[in-house]
Amino acid sequence: MSTASAPLRVGIAGLGRLGRRHAENLAFHTPDCVLIAACSPVETERAYAEATLGVGKTYSDFNAFLQDPDLDAIVLVTPTSLHADQAIAALQAGKHVFIEKPLALDVADCLRVEAAASARPDLIAMVGFVRRFDPSHAHAFDSVRQGEIGRPFLVRSQTCDRLDPDGGFLAFAPTSGGIFMDCSVHDVDLARWMLGNPKATRAFASGTIAVHEDLAAMGDVDNGLAIVEFEGGARAVFYASRTFAHGHEQHTEIIGTEGKLLIGQGAPRDHVVRSDEHGVRHQATADFFERFSDAFRHELTAFVNACRTDGASPLSLQDATEATRIARAITASLHHGQPQEIQR
Repeated sequence: MSTASAPLRVGIAGLGRLGRRHAENLAFHTPDCVLIAACSPVETERAYAEATLGVGKTYSDFNAFLQDPDLDAIVLVTPTSLHADQAIAALQAGKHVFIEKPLALDVADCLRVEAAASARPDLIAMVGFVRRFDPSHAHAFDSVRQGEIGRPFLVRSQTCDRLDPDGGFLAFAPTSGGIFMDCSVHDVDLARWMLGNPKATRAFASGTIAVHEDLAAMGDVDNGLAIVEFEGGARAVFYASRTFAHGHEQHTEIIGTEGKLLIGQGAPRDHVVRSDEHGVRHQATADFFERFSDAFRHELTAFVNACRTDGASPLSLQDATEATRIARAITASLHHGQPQEIQR
C-alpha cells in the first residue's frame, strides 16, 4: 500500500461519459496520485486510456484488474447495478474504493457494502456525492452550521438537465433506477446534509412525461416532483427534469427560522447579464460537467488524501445508504401513486 510519502496508485473501472472525466482528473489534476491502470470491456475505451491518459496497464476483465498488486485504490464509474458487488470485491482485494453515486439501487445491497467496509476499517470506501465538494454548497453548509439562518426546516432542491432531442440518456435509463435515483439522489443527500441528517419517515412523488414517450414503457418520467418528511418536522421538496430548454439548472434553497440561502438560481455561467433588443439575459451552464467541474476535482483529491493519510472518508456509507433508501421510497410512490412510509 502507498504511504503518505508516496503517490496513491489508482485504477479506474468504467470509461464512459463520466468515467472519462474522472480518469482525466486522476491523470492530470489530482495531486499525490498516479493513474496506472484502467478497466473496460470496450476496446476503444481501453485504447483511449493508453493513448490519451498514458495509462500503462489496461484490462477487459474486472477480476484480473482487481488482482493487480500495484494498485492501492479503485475508482468505480461503472453501471449502478454493478456497484455493490464490485465495491465489495475491491475491499476484499485490499483496495481503497471510490464509488460513483448512487452506492446501489436497493438498500440491501448498500448494507452489504457497509458490512464489507466494516470488515476492513483500514480501507477507505467513499461514494461520490460531488455537490458536497462544490464551493458554493460547502459555503452554504458552513453558514447553516454557524446558525446564520436559524434552524433549517425546509430544503427545496432541483436537478434539471438540458433537453437532448435525440434522447441519448434513454440507452442507460432502464438500469439507472429512474429519474429520482439517477438525478434526485444528489438532492436527497444535500437535503439530509443541510438539515443535520434527520431520519426520513414518508415520501410522496408524482411525475409526467413531457417529451420522451419511450420512458412510459420503463415506468419512468422525464419530469418528477417529490416531497419527503423527516422526523422533527423538517421537509424537503425535489424537482427533477430532463427537458430544460436553456441548459443544466441545479439549485438548492435552504429555509430557516431566521433566513434562507439560495444556491445556483438561474444556472449562471458567469456574472455577465446582457440587455439588448432581445431582452435581459445571461448564459446558462450547459451540463453538470460544467457546473461541477471544480467539485469533481475536489472530491477525488479528498478521496486520495484520506487514503494516503489513514484519514476518515469525507462522507459515510451510511449517508449513501440513506440517500438510496429515500430515493427508493420516492420512486415507489411515483409508481403506486400513494405516499410511502420509509421503513428501516
